[in-house]
Amino acid sequence: MSKEKVTVLGLSCSPRKGGNTELLLDGALQGASEAGATVEKVVVSELDINPCHACEACFDTGVCIQPDDMQVLYPKLLNREAIIIAAPIFFMNLAAQAKALIDRLQCLWAKKFILKEHAVEESVREYRRGLWLSAAGSDKPEVFDYALPTVRAFFDLLEIKDWRCLTYRDIDEKGKVLNVPGGLESAVEMGTWLAHGERSGTHERDDF
Repeated sequence: MSKEKVTVLGLSCSPRKGGNTELLLDGALQGASEAGATVEKVVVSELDINPCHACEACFDTGVCIQPDDMQVLYPKLLNREAIIIAAPIFFMNLAAQAKALIDRLQCLWAKKFILKEHAVEESVREYRRGLWLSAAGSDKPEVFDYALPTVRAFFDLLEIKDWRCLTYRDIDEKGKVLNVPGGLESAVEMGTWLAHGERSGTHERDDF
């Protein structure tokens, strides 16, 4: 299924501006925009996002009560048809900026498993798809495997069943991903897929 003017939200979760993961995100957003999507980039490190306090207030309402920048981000996460989380690997898992954001989806967990409600409107769920972009300095073949359950939970709570990964290991020096044959081009292609590609029905781990 295709859709005109798909809305794409790109979350840059690296603390390093212009780093490898952000370069991949910019490529994906370029591809989506050129394919006709409306794109928005949010630099998460510039937001005021507190950790989850485990207060359980959301268990009654499905809404987080913390008055920080997540309150601005929640509607974007729930109303955009495509979500890109660009999060590098630090110490074998997602960078802290990404993890703090994901932890604050506890309210969506409460909405789904306690209140038994959908967080995402049906008209948005119909097209919903996602992309995880990541770079890691380590050359270990399993370096992305440790973060995969967290990424899977992120997309699950956002009711995104159709999602893909584009990851590169042994990429540490800033800008090194530009030297990876086809690296940036693959990100652009993923952005095009977000905008109007054929639905796969399942997620794909593209390069690991």
